[in-house]
Parts: sequence; structure tokens; C-alpha cells
Amino acid sequence: MAEQERFVVGIDGSPASLDALRWAIDHAERLGAVVEALHVWQIPNLYGSPVEDLPGESFEATAKRALHGSIGEVLGGRTDAPVEPATRQGYAPKILVERSETADLLVVGSRGRGALAGTLLGSVGLHCVTHARCPVVVVRA
Repeated sequence: MAEQERFVVGIDGSPASLDALRWAIDHAERLGAVVEALHVWQIPNLYGSPVEDLPGESFEATAKRALHGSIGEVLGGRTDAPVEPATRQGYAPKILVERSETADLLVVGSRGRGALAGTLLGSVGLHCVTHARCPVVVVRA
């Protein structure tokens, strides 16, 4: 039996990433693939030093809540969509490229920020397009 295809989608809560998740779910359902909705988080820096812990704050728990909120917003109560939530700590472009090594497709949104927003990819999208080990789809908001 053939292994099920896997799409990895970068989720950061932005409208573009939610559009990317919608796109990936739609195509995964057509192809019988599974979607890994991946939220990558970083420990913030304070004056150049990482802040490992803030009172009452768990960065991983916050990332998981944000991811589940994004998935819930896209699914609108559906429970049958082929979506697997995942969070990882690290630098988003690097982690997404690492996940592309075992993915069949990498999907990211493009926020379209910057002076030439209409003509250039965002930094994460550009990094993924140039370094990913699988095909990449960049979904524009």
C-alpha cells in the first residue's frame, strides 16, 4: 500500500497563513493527503539575550493555543479534515525547510509586506522556495 502524501503548512496566525491552510486542506482532501499544520515559535530576546522564562508564560503553550485557534478558525467546527497540528521551537524558515525533507508539498502564505510587496515573496516564502526539498506553494492573501 502506498504511503499517504503529507503536506506541511506554515501557520503563524496571519490571514495569509490561514489562506495557505485552507488551500492545503482543500487539495489534501482531493488527493487523500494529510496536512501537518506547523506553528514555529521562538524564545524572545531581551537586549540580545534569550528570555527563557517569563512569570505566568509558557511560550510552547501559547504557540499551541495560537495554532489550535488558527485551525479552528479555518475548519469552522469541522472534525473530519485531515489536519495534524504540530509546534516546534526554532527559526521558522529553517524549521520549514527541515520539514520539507519528508513532505510531499510545503505550503506557506505570503503577507506581501515591504516596498515591493506586489512583486516579491516575503522572506520566509523566498527562503522556502529556494531551499525546500519538495515542491512549494506560496499562497497570496
